[in-house]
Amino acid sequence: MRLFLRLALAGALALSAAWPAVAFDAKEKEEIGTVVRDYLLQHPEVLLDAQRELQHRQEAKLDEQRKGALKNYVAKIDASKLHAVMGDPKGDVTLVEFFDYNCGYCRRALRDLDALIAADPKLRIVLMELPVIRQESLGAAQVSLAVSHAAPDKFRAFHEKLLGGQSLATKARALAVAKEVGLDPAKIEAAMNGPEVRKALLESKELADELGVEATPTFVIGDAVVPNTSDVVDDLQGRIAALRTCGKSVC
Repeated sequence: MRLFLRLALAGALALSAAWPAVAFDAKEKEEIGTVVRDYLLQHPEVLLDAQRELQHRQEAKLDEQRKGALKNYVAKIDASKLHAVMGDPKGDVTLVEFFDYNCGYCRRALRDLDALIAADPKLRIVLMELPVIRQESLGAAQVSLAVSHAAPDKFRAFHEKLLGGQSLATKARALAVAKEVGLDPAKIEAAMNGPEVRKALLESKELADELGVEATPTFVIGDAVVPNTSDVVDDLQGRIAALRTCGKSVC
């Protein structure tokens, strides 16, 4: 109810601002407040309408922000070369996944991405680390990025072993997985604090903010931001085909 009253007050202030030449004394302001309060109590649906309109405006603003960000996100990622790639590095369609190593839905999506790659040899998948699930996710993300930079040929084995496992993904667990796939944990730990890792994490966060991405996994393809769903493979395959046909995610 406090939110509704604040909205009503904001509306009343905006209305009074439209009449700058009119000045109200304390008694008149009190009377206006009483009238507004009584009206809102008698017509509470006005508050719901105001809340819906506010939500609509916020969504419209986010859509405009996304449209601007979607125009150049692939070029931005290509220019930075900071993020791991699966599939064909020179593929004709780029699919971006924002993910977290401690995200259960990301584990399921791993199988979906493997299926997409197996079915589409020209698909390029860019993995954007977005460690938002747990505090430990940050350490796992740093190790992952260090592996992708220091040993890109080992990255996919590392990625699938860490993300596909059932253990909590921490820095220690990620370093252990790096060792399991044949890497020197000491070298990876040294690399995880390098400037490329910091820049990659910052770029992922900035792009996620620009696109309004708040949850993992979230996919970005062409001109669309696609949340994870039970039929995400069919959805993404349709969008991939559309991009090749008409240059948009939906023709």
